Amino acid sequence: MTGRSRTRLDRVRGSLGIAQLALQQIQDDLTADDIDAQELAAILCELQEDIDVPGGLFPALAQLVSTAARRAEQIEPERDASCYLHEAAALLTDNAGQRLIWAARALHP
Repeated sequence: MTGRSRTRLDRVRGSLGIAQLALQQIQDDLTADDIDAQELAAILCELQEDIDVPGGLFPALAQLVSTAARRAEQIEPERDASCYLHEAAALLTDNAGQRLIWAARALHP
């Protein structure tokens, strides 16, 4: 590993630490005693599709994984890794994201 890739990995680790702190805050909000079905549904919708910023958590994660898949296509000629990454991105949006929407609708139609 070169010095540049070590620095890149350090940045990724730092960014993941920040993201984990933000997600912990959301988890804390989800465990609040006064949360009701309507508010829980709204939070679930925000995770899937943030109204203020295009996307949301799951679409952003899928985009990140898709970016890794495109890079893997350039690096690995057999394309096994890129296929797995493309499938993971699709699972995030098609399966996990859709189930968040269904759960939100079940809580607050």
